[in-house]
Amino acid sequence: MQIYSAPIRDMQFVAHELHTDDGFGGLPAFAEITPDLVEAVLTEGAKICEGVLLPLNRSGDEEGCTLENGAVRTPAGFIDAWRQFADGGWNALVLPTQWGGQGLPESVGKLVEEMICATNVSFSLYPGLTNGAIAAIDAYASEELKQAYLPKMVAGEWSGTMCLTEPHCGTDLGLLRTRAEPLSDGSYAVSGAKIFISAGDQDLTGNIVHLVLARLPDAPKGVKGISLFLVPKLLPDDAGNPSIRNGATCTAIEHKMGIKASATCQMLFEDAKGWLVGQPHRGLEAMFTMMNAERVGVGIQGLGIGEAAYQSAVWYAKDRLQGRSLSGVKHPDKPADPIIVHPDVRRMLLTMRAWNEGCRAIAGWVARALDAEKYGVDAEQRARAAGFVALMTPVVKALFTDLGLESASLAVQVYGGHGFIRESGVEQYMRDARIAMLYEGTNGIQALDLVGRKLPADMGRNLRGLFHPISAFIEDNAGDEALAPTITGLKRAFEALQGATAMIAERGLRDPEEAGAAATDYLRLMGLVAMAYCFAKSVKVAQAQLAAGTGEAAFYTAKIATARFFFDRLLPQATAAFLAIKAGKASIMAFDEAAF
Repeated sequence: MQIYSAPIRDMQFVAHELHTDDGFGGLPAFAEITPDLVEAVLTEGAKICEGVLLPLNRSGDEEGCTLENGAVRTPAGFIDAWRQFADGGWNALVLPTQWGGQGLPESVGKLVEEMICATNVSFSLYPGLTNGAIAAIDAYASEELKQAYLPKMVAGEWSGTMCLTEPHCGTDLGLLRTRAEPLSDGSYAVSGAKIFISAGDQDLTGNIVHLVLARLPDAPKGVKGISLFLVPKLLPDDAGNPSIRNGATCTAIEHKMGIKASATCQMLFEDAKGWLVGQPHRGLEAMFTMMNAERVGVGIQGLGIGEAAYQSAVWYAKDRLQGRSLSGVKHPDKPADPIIVHPDVRRMLLTMRAWNEGCRAIAGWVARALDAEKYGVDAEQRARAAGFVALMTPVVKALFTDLGLESASLAVQVYGGHGFIRESGVEQYMRDARIAMLYEGTNGIQALDLVGRKLPADMGRNLRGLFHPISAFIEDNAGDEALAPTITGLKRAFEALQGATAMIAERGLRDPEEAGAAATDYLRLMGLVAMAYCFAKSVKVAQAQLAAGTGEAAFYTAKIATARFFFDRLLPQATAAFLAIKAGKASIMAFDEAAF
């Protein structure tokens, strides 16, 4: 059974209590964003997610999208849900006020985004891709294009897409073939085929604004010859209304294992009229504005699914009667005890809970940095935030989605055989979670990005945003006996991360394959250490609140208990990751290709 109630109290903890010392707060741009306002936003966001989106999650998965006469139809209820969503301004929560958005901070927006993904990840892709397109247009397009398209997109009347992948090239965009021929009026005729285009066509909005990567006739080879074009589905008529069909057509929709209510389209552009966004041959620079935002968003998808899977599993574990407790009957009035009494079931539930709380804590930290990167009080704060965001983006994308799938799989395991059949609803979480590890750059690509680009960038300066606060926390709290177990675990894991970092830097200079072989384990190690730091801070905050007797003892006691489970049962994975990194590439690369 798909169960979800937004974890608002834990979200408030992350928003207001956990990260007050990170150096990313105190932004004048958000001086009016009070805790009471945030609570109101979260409460209302929970209502539309739980009351409108969640009821469509399973039915949307069952029905899927259909292609009829060249037009995509979304599942029943999606059009009305989109209208309620857009009318309420939920699609524009963090978008610029200049174009009609509400201008709330990302630290609030990501919490609402988690709710959306938890209740209906397929639906989340429609506003998610649009917001990414808005970011790219706002940052790079001409003022004329901004005025023509952004107000409608921000209002939810029009949507946006990102068109990169082609049948013969995905990650290696240097092989891209789509072309753009200049026209006499300053526009371009864009021609080519794209695949895997989320929301490439749908019936939710009156127009769709495609951002398409293509090559100009004089483009140099490789990625340095790619430009970005704005190609609308419908062109304006003499009255300015979008009514003229452009040469952008959905030729097929993919039949997928998950996110079936999200239209994943094959797109054909045939002399489609478009306009250059940004500078010629610098399209990737503009597109990465969109992609980086999407990568954090995909990480939030993993977290949302993980939370929904956890809550569904808890409900079942308390409801399902099976066997008796190993330590003696717990419910003598019932024919059997609920399975939550069993150690292994509790292990699975606590694993899911810890991963969710840990990821939420990291997400809140990164979201605050996203705000400071854009609205920081000075250049130093903005630069420090930008470096931290750059470092943590691949970690958020890959770690959160890995753990989201793990939590979904554990939910199926808690349900047992009932989890494997469709009626339970939890098997959908596992299918939906799997794509998040693939799109916007596979998790292996994220790991390579981390070790190959983010670590060496600016002589390793990006690492300071993570390493310095952890080191300072360990030193400042070394004498706190109440924190001793967490400080010991954090210090051990942090030393492993420092050692692995030095090892990869030294070996990678001699042999890039060494860095490549270590990449996935290193990303997991960094994510575990960041999570351990957040849990250690959580324990300190919770202990202080309990000592002060400020109320909510149950919440803070559970926070400490969850952290204890993380340090006891999950953080030891950091040691395993470090040992794998130390082993090097030998056993991976020495294996004869013919023997596979």
